[in-house]
Amino acid sequence: RFLRNLIQGDRLPSLILWGPPGCGKTTLAHIIAGATGSQFVKLSAVTSGVKDVKEVLALAADHRRMFGKPTILFVDEIHRFNKAQQDAFLPHVEAGTITLIGATTENPSFEVIGPLLSRSKVLVLKPLSADDIAGLLESAVGDAERGLGAMGVSVSGGGLMRVAKISDGDARFALNTLEIAVEIFLSRRDAAGDGAPANVELTDDLLKEALQEKSVRYDKEGEEHYDQISALHKAVRGSDPDGALYWMVRMLAGGEDPKYLARRMLRMAAEDIGLADPYALILAAAVKETVTFVGIPECDVHLGELAVYLACAPKSNKIYKAVGAAKRLVKETGSLPVPLHIRNAPTGLMKELGYGKGYDYQHDHVDAFSRQRYLPEEIEGTVFYEPTGRGHEEKIRERLKKLWPERYGGGGDN
Repeated sequence: RFLRNLIQGDRLPSLILWGPPGCGKTTLAHIIAGATGSQFVKLSAVTSGVKDVKEVLALAADHRRMFGKPTILFVDEIHRFNKAQQDAFLPHVEAGTITLIGATTENPSFEVIGPLLSRSKVLVLKPLSADDIAGLLESAVGDAERGLGAMGVSVSGGGLMRVAKISDGDARFALNTLEIAVEIFLSRRDAAGDGAPANVELTDDLLKEALQEKSVRYDKEGEEHYDQISALHKAVRGSDPDGALYWMVRMLAGGEDPKYLARRMLRMAAEDIGLADPYALILAAAVKETVTFVGIPECDVHLGELAVYLACAPKSNKIYKAVGAAKRLVKETGSLPVPLHIRNAPTGLMKELGYGKGYDYQHDHVDAFSRQRYLPEEIEGTVFYEPTGRGHEEKIRERLKKLWPERYGGGGDN
């Protein structure tokens, strides 16, 4: 409705079409161009350079002078143009010489320059559903003019829906699979000679052969990478072993480096579990070494064991928060001097100056504890670490309450 109203009112702004492969970005751009009756020019950022861009912009300027209408410039994979190349569009978008339609599979917030993004409307396209793709395949099979209808194609029951589901929202992949299956059938029919069926019969086995394997949608440096590692981290934090295992496997299936997953789970062990289960960090470190030693594909089981363990472990972010609080205080208070009594005194002069004077050696006391102070005087009494009552931290909390009741006498978190 949004696009239709703009097109009908002849008020089409520059657009960024953001969506996964095969969801119809290029088709939508052609439909827009046809509906507005504007001159339509297409560039691919994969194969085009600055020279191509300048030529197109010059033609658009001529068209504007002659007919008073802008040119719709469709740039496929616009995220592959660098900053300087994207900058070249700005004055022409401003002047109304072109209406830019950029298509990208990457998050435009990161891949499209800010000035161009501010002058465009971002439309988010979702992956096509299996039902949508199955409908496209049925049209392709039945359409005699633009599809395969003239060949008398017949497909085994449910075959098109199986192709649609495996296509993972990518209509282009689904249509290519259908064409490949037909080509395989025709090549075998030609080889068989007389007696071969006149119509094209696509069996389950033939469709499986044409399908091969569709890789899951993933980009190790793009949006999917950051979204999925975020999902894995949050599933671990949320104590959901199934969610953690799913996103870990999804990332591996997309080609993610297992060492990256091991490194990220090392962070999770400290940030979200901490001393509620100290073994989590030990296991994470062991799995990191195991992944390096074993490699793929065998290390998937080790990573799976770690993901499930971290998800099932008791949770505490108190170490993470304590480090953050200490960092903030250090930034605020600067270089406070080390109290004299806990300074090292390796020379006679340093001893004369009071270095180490009054230090109380802990092992000279019962339980190796003497209530000595270790923070600078200016921040004495500051509490950074406040253990929860979960897992191993419950024992830590009880011990600290006995040693430092004035600091840890409160109830704390459960």
